[in-house]
Amino acid sequence: MESEFLPWTEKYRPKTLSEVVGQEETVNSLKAFVEARNMPNMLFAGPPGIGKTTATLALARDLCGKHSEGSLLELNASDERGINIVRGKIKDFARSVAIGNVPFKLIFLDEADALTPDAQHALRRTMEVYSSVTRFILSCNYSSKIIEPVQSRCAVFRFLPLTDAQIHKMLKHIASGEGLELDSKAEEAIAYVSGGDMRKATNALQGAAIHSKKITEELVYKISSRARPKEIREMVDAAYSGRFLDARGKLLDLSTRYGLSGSDIILQIYREIVNLEIPEKKKVLLVDKVGEYDFRLVEGANEHIQIEALLAQIMLLGMENE
Repeated sequence: MESEFLPWTEKYRPKTLSEVVGQEETVNSLKAFVEARNMPNMLFAGPPGIGKTTATLALARDLCGKHSEGSLLELNASDERGINIVRGKIKDFARSVAIGNVPFKLIFLDEADALTPDAQHALRRTMEVYSSVTRFILSCNYSSKIIEPVQSRCAVFRFLPLTDAQIHKMLKHIASGEGLELDSKAEEAIAYVSGGDMRKATNALQGAAIHSKKITEELVYKISSRARPKEIREMVDAAYSGRFLDARGKLLDLSTRYGLSGSDIILQIYREIVNLEIPEKKKVLLVDKVGEYDFRLVEGANEHIQIEALLAQIMLLGMENE
C-alpha cells in the first residue's frame, strides 16, 4: 500500500537495468560490469531527469542484490558540498567492510559538480586510498565543473535527453498502470513540455491525472504552465507580419491564461523559431535577438517590457522584407 502514496517518479522508477528506458550504450556497459562483478569509478554527466540516478540505483540492485541498501551510500552534494562531507561520511563509509558477494561498496555522489574545489581535491585522494574496497559513482549536469584529476580517475558516461518515442513508451506504461485514458495529442504535449526530461514528463502526467482520468492536450498545457506551440507561433507570426498590437494582445492573453513568466515565453519562442516559415537568415537574426533578451531577463530587467521589445524587434525584422 505504501507505493500507492509515492510520487510517480518513484513509484515507476525502473528497478533493474533491463527496465531502464533509453541510454542503451551506457546501460549495456553497466550490464557488462554486473556480469564481471567488477567496475571502475564512474562519472555520469548529462542534463537532469534523464536517468543518471535511476541507472545508479538499478546497477546497485543488479550488482548487490538483497544487500544493495547496505552496499550503497547515496549523497547529494548540493546539500553538503564542503570538504567535511569527504572527510566525514564518505571516508567513514569507504573504509567499512563490504557485505554480500561483491568485494566493494558503492558511493553515489549526486550533483557532484556542486562540490567545492577543496572537497573535490580531498575526494580524489579518498578514491585512490580506498580503491580496493569502494567504487565511486559521480553524477553531474556539467562535467566541466569536475576537476581534471577526478575525471581522470573515472570512466565518463554521457547521458542524452530521452527521445519523444522513449517518453511515449514510459507514459503508456504509467497510464496503463494507473488506468488513465491518454490520447496521442496529450502524449505529444507532455513530450513537448518535458524537453527530454522523464521526471518532468511523469510529474506533468501525474498533475493532469489529479484533475481527470482522461488526459487531454489542453489539460497538459494548463497543468504545465506552457502555451501550445501553435499559440506561440501565431504570436510571432503576427509580430513578423507587422501586426504588433495583435501580437501584444496574444502575449497578454498567454501570460494571463497560462501564468507564463517571461523566461518561459522566451524559451518557447526559441523552440518555435525553426518551425517559422521565414527565410533562414531571418531565423539566425531572430535567435540572436532571443539570446539578447533572455540575457536581459537573467540580469533582472522587467519581463513584460522586454518581451514586448522582443516582439517589436521581430516586427522590425519582418518589415525589412519590404
